[in-house]
Amino acid sequence: MNTVRAAVEVFADMTCPFAHVGLQRFVTRRAERGSAGPVLRVRAWPLELVNGAPLEPGLVAQHVEELRAQIAPDLFRGFDPDVVPTSSMPAFELAAAAYQVGDGRGERVSLAIRHALFEEGLDIAAPDVLEGIAASEAITLHHGDAKRIVLDDYEEGRRRGVRGSPEFYLDGRGWYCPSLRIENIDGALTIEPDTEAVEAFLAACFA
Repeated sequence: MNTVRAAVEVFADMTCPFAHVGLQRFVTRRAERGSAGPVLRVRAWPLELVNGAPLEPGLVAQHVEELRAQIAPDLFRGFDPDVVPTSSMPAFELAAAAYQVGDGRGERVSLAIRHALFEEGLDIAAPDVLEGIAASEAITLHHGDAKRIVLDDYEEGRRRGVRGSPEFYLDGRGWYCPSLRIENIDGALTIEPDTEAVEAFLAACFA
């Protein structure tokens, strides 16, 4: 008899549109299966630390357009490149505080932050936006504790050799962006659903 694991780890950046697609596809498939689990434990992989600079808004916008045109016309409905934050650390800290309460609350907050950016066109570095999300889940943010968790996640991702955002982890194996097949051809991205990879990944999740 198959049992559903309690949680699946994901290392992802807040402003990465590929992570938004991957997380949304995962929770959609989970709902289609009529299952409450596994829950996503989304850990911080801050590209502003990985690359030494945050994702440039123009590049985020380019990837959003590529994804919307080729693979995800249902997503990025309210995206506004003008509100891509110069730092995602405040948003990461809120998500970390939520995970301290529990995985379910952490997942909801992680998804809500990305929904605010990519679907509502909100600035996820703005205190009022983050305070609204925190209030919706009754989260109290302790900045020192949350920042430590974010940095610990980053160091753990480095230790594991995270290849990019998003990378899912099951039983020590990394699955980099398992729902998409991405190729760079002469500077333009060609993106297709990777049905074989995502089915193998989901089978492992529910094994």
